[in-house]
Amino acid sequence: MATIVIDPVTRIEGHLRIEAVLNASNKVTKASSSGTMMRGIEIIVRNRDPRDVWAYTQRNCGVCTWVHAIASTRAVEDALDITIPPNAQLIRNLMSAAWMIPDHVMHFYHLQALDLVNLPNALNANPAATAALQMQISPTRTTNNTAAYFSEVQAKLAAFVTSGQLGIYNGWWSHPGYKLPPEADLLAFAHYLEALAWQREVVRLHAILGGKNPHPMALVGGVPCAISVDANLNDYAGGRTALDKAGLDLIQAKITEIRDFVDQVYLPDTLAIAGFYKDLATLGEGLGNFLSYGEFPKIGGGKLFPAGVILNRNLATVQSVNVKFQSQIQEYVSHSWYDYTAGKNTPLHPFVGETNPNYTGPTPPYAHLDTNASYSWVKSPRWKGKPMEAGPLSFMLVAYASGNAAVKTLVDSSLAQLGLPQSALFSTLGRTLARTLMSKIVADEMQSWYDQLIARIQSGDFNTFNQNKSDPANWPANAKNNVGVSGAGTTEAPRGGLAHWVTIKNSVVDNYQVIAPTTWNGSPRDALGQSGAFEAALVGHQLFNPSQPLEILRTIHSFDPCLACAVHLLDPQGEELVQVKVR
Repeated sequence: MATIVIDPVTRIEGHLRIEAVLNASNKVTKASSSGTMMRGIEIIVRNRDPRDVWAYTQRNCGVCTWVHAIASTRAVEDALDITIPPNAQLIRNLMSAAWMIPDHVMHFYHLQALDLVNLPNALNANPAATAALQMQISPTRTTNNTAAYFSEVQAKLAAFVTSGQLGIYNGWWSHPGYKLPPEADLLAFAHYLEALAWQREVVRLHAILGGKNPHPMALVGGVPCAISVDANLNDYAGGRTALDKAGLDLIQAKITEIRDFVDQVYLPDTLAIAGFYKDLATLGEGLGNFLSYGEFPKIGGGKLFPAGVILNRNLATVQSVNVKFQSQIQEYVSHSWYDYTAGKNTPLHPFVGETNPNYTGPTPPYAHLDTNASYSWVKSPRWKGKPMEAGPLSFMLVAYASGNAAVKTLVDSSLAQLGLPQSALFSTLGRTLARTLMSKIVADEMQSWYDQLIARIQSGDFNTFNQNKSDPANWPANAKNNVGVSGAGTTEAPRGGLAHWVTIKNSVVDNYQVIAPTTWNGSPRDALGQSGAFEAALVGHQLFNPSQPLEILRTIHSFDPCLACAVHLLDPQGEELVQVKVR
């Protein structure tokens, strides 16, 4: 028996440590996932105006900023019984989609690709054959598809490789697990570079609708951008505000760019690369339990993609999920560096949740954690006592099992193209495929939301904010006294189901809790000894070389972990410990 440690796991957001126990055949028999950074946002927002909390919770992460803002505003709106205007809902949907899709593209090319793409091998590629490969998998693409273009990309890569300083492109290139031919490696690297430039352009949509990127603005009761009008209510080409005609035209252009890249680059690349790694379709399942909160509210009620829970791979039954029910969602801290007043083995619903840090781990640096005791800053959320997997795979499975025709058609056709059975979805490869297919489905929906928004504007509806309860004097009585009101807000972040819970008393935040997707996936064992999704998914992995645990990274990266949940370190008095200035 031997234990290997990966700390930190790179190409993720935040600080993650994996300890894996191997048997004599180098097969993983037990894995432990540890979040080694404490967040504390829940403590920081106490006693603050609930209308401002989104700006703090948005700082949970430097990547997932908008999704924390929208979950927070929804939680406050739920507590205060605020209904937002249809235009605001459509704009929020566009914002969420424009956040989700670039994040998925970034994950595939910039975080996960180096587990599958052997960059030095791309130097052996024939650029003309690479151009032919692109034409084969994406015949509608008319740009960046010549031998001369791929020769130029190859020369850029050669400059990195021959210098011996690959920097962010370092990898275990001698590992026999890499299977792509040189031309596919070169094609993937070219699209790696293209995705960087593409992402820079399409995030302009966030700046138009949210004022800036990163950390776009949100607003309890609607959205912060007004629609420009003049005396003629059918003419929205008036003054220069966020949503004048020029801004709306630019949004349309960005939607087109998003859809073109997904259709012509991201989706074809995923299917092409997946064809060489079908062995990953039998690895990394883990729990077999999937949770999604659904997303994209429809005008008039309901969601385009429903919420639900799937247990034990059973796609014939989708169970309901309600984040307000204490009988459904609870968090354990049995193996976390927190204490509960009622004891570490007593689970709490987030409405009455506690954030009482108590680090009992070893003094760094250390060789190993005591995984029989507390070993992570991540709590252990459970749905009806069961560990769940969150993420794009859960989102797509719940939509598929709920009968969404577009999802079912796309999933079935993709599996057929790869020659894989439905069971392949429950795997490392399935998560990667689901993330891409989710992007395709949502990108196509963006055009519908934009068209609806334009139609409403042209009909004379310019409202983007419900001001009825902008004054605390108009809040429910219990929000203004010591009785309090509670609310919950959910969204499907790029990495999965995200929920915020707030209790408002005396017009300020009395309690606040967040369960992020990686809280579900990266949770340590609970009081019953049940592992979270990361830990369960790694068991059974056969390592070719324990000093190069590529197999472990492939599965962990398939979840797209995000453990960064704070941007400040605080001392016991809540003061800033260090300030770093750059120039």
